[in-house]
Amino acid sequence: MGATPAKTTQLDAKGFFTLGQVDGHWLLITPDGKPFFTLGLNHIDPATLRYPENIHLWRDKYDGSTLSWIKESVAPNLKAWGFNTVGWVQEVTVPKWQHSRPFTVDEYRALDMPYCHLLPFLESHQWEKHTVHYDFRSSDWKEWCDYVARSHCSELSEDPNLIGYFYSDCPVWVHQRPENEWRGPIFDPERLKSEAGRKELKDLAHQYYKTTHDVIRRYDQHHLILGDRYEANAPLPMEVVNAAIPYVDVLSFQDFNNPVKHLEEWHKKTGKPVLLADAAGVRVKATGFFKSNNGPWYAETLEALQQNPGCIGFHLCGAYQRNKARKRGLLDEMENPDEEHVRIMTEANHKVARWIDKQF
Repeated sequence: MGATPAKTTQLDAKGFFTLGQVDGHWLLITPDGKPFFTLGLNHIDPATLRYPENIHLWRDKYDGSTLSWIKESVAPNLKAWGFNTVGWVQEVTVPKWQHSRPFTVDEYRALDMPYCHLLPFLESHQWEKHTVHYDFRSSDWKEWCDYVARSHCSELSEDPNLIGYFYSDCPVWVHQRPENEWRGPIFDPERLKSEAGRKELKDLAHQYYKTTHDVIRRYDQHHLILGDRYEANAPLPMEVVNAAIPYVDVLSFQDFNNPVKHLEEWHKKTGKPVLLADAAGVRVKATGFFKSNNGPWYAETLEALQQNPGCIGFHLCGAYQRNKARKRGLLDEMENPDEEHVRIMTEANHKVARWIDKQF
């Protein structure tokens, strides 16, 4: 059954990932026209192999080369586990601190599989405690956005493996966390009690999404815009979402609480395709320093997301290999897999692949 193409922000989608509907279900469409449900893993950082106790693996096994590590470890393991996408490579370095750097163009080429890339327009992540807010109306902001786009998008614009671009990870539009209380939210939620305040937020968000969209399209006409990765369990005014809708192709969410329920609600509310861009069932009550991912939770969540006609995929907040900041991963620091949970995740991923093949 063929896909019905969707209208997207792309100016030229031929030969690149795009969106479509197959029998009423939103899905990604691959560059060669096949339906694609993205099964991604987030947080893939080679620094985890450079602790004093395991750096010998980095030097002896991979000759100290990130490209070799990606080709010989990352890509083969992800494919063997049934993941078809790298969701977001940057990883926690120190809790509540900046994440590690993204992959370079050469590293993405070594990966040679679909991936998403985050554009650092806005460092207003709910977990980040250092960066001040930008003035979206200023010339400095617009110049910064153009710099980000020409630095990132111009290099990636012709890569058919790139699915699309994320923006901020859980931007604090009208909420804050204790670690960034000093700066407050981007917009004071008290001002939403008045019509004038709601209009001001609408105008501010429109300026943000139009500027970011326009600079991307200046340097890349081909790839999807996946937008901010909203925190589904924090206040998210419709003024923000409605401002985003004309300028993004997907509504993306982080959700560690009830992603199945929340993504269904957002799809019904907006009609837009939705992506669970970051989530995990973490066994927080497990004893010991390191915590494991929850394979049964992953399988149940993935199966339920398939029933949402607006959901185009699920990216697991893994990570690939555990470090001492996140404290969990599908591999330990000596490259031993979490066999019990990886097996369950692999079976769940393969079940989705069979569903795609059978139904579409």
